[in-house]
Amino acid sequence: MTHNPQALAEAAAASMYEADACSRWLGITLEAVRPGYARLSMPVRQEFLNGHGICHGGLMFTLADSTFAFACNSHNINTVAAGCSIEFLKPVQGGDVLTAEATEQVLSGRHGIYDIRVTNRAGEMVAMFRGKSAQIRGHVVAPPEAG
Repeated sequence: MTHNPQALAEAAAASMYEADACSRWLGITLEAVRPGYARLSMPVRQEFLNGHGICHGGLMFTLADSTFAFACNSHNINTVAAGCSIEFLKPVQGGDVLTAEATEQVLSGRHGIYDIRVTNRAGEMVAMFRGKSAQIRGHVVAPPEAG
């Protein structure tokens, strides 16, 4: 394995995606990753709709949370959520496709802050998620010096 941060981010993301049965079951697709950044998308299936006939907020949260996880683990240090919040801005209809884009705002010591924008197929922002990460022991994939 190389010391290239981009290659390491891609290897970590591939390993996480393979192990993430929930995201794969929901149809979430990993579109892009780089250090401190991830983009995932999810089709809004009919079974994702709530009693109002719009996408259940919990499914939008799950997409944003998964995107957050890929971004904060892109440095190949095991990282978990320490806290997060979401603002729902616009209803989402069945058959749409949501894209979540996570951007690292700050990484200081073991903690990071990430903003995740969730947009619909038309590119309109439908939710905004902010997550705080905490690094824990270990690596997502074997570090270069061990490989």
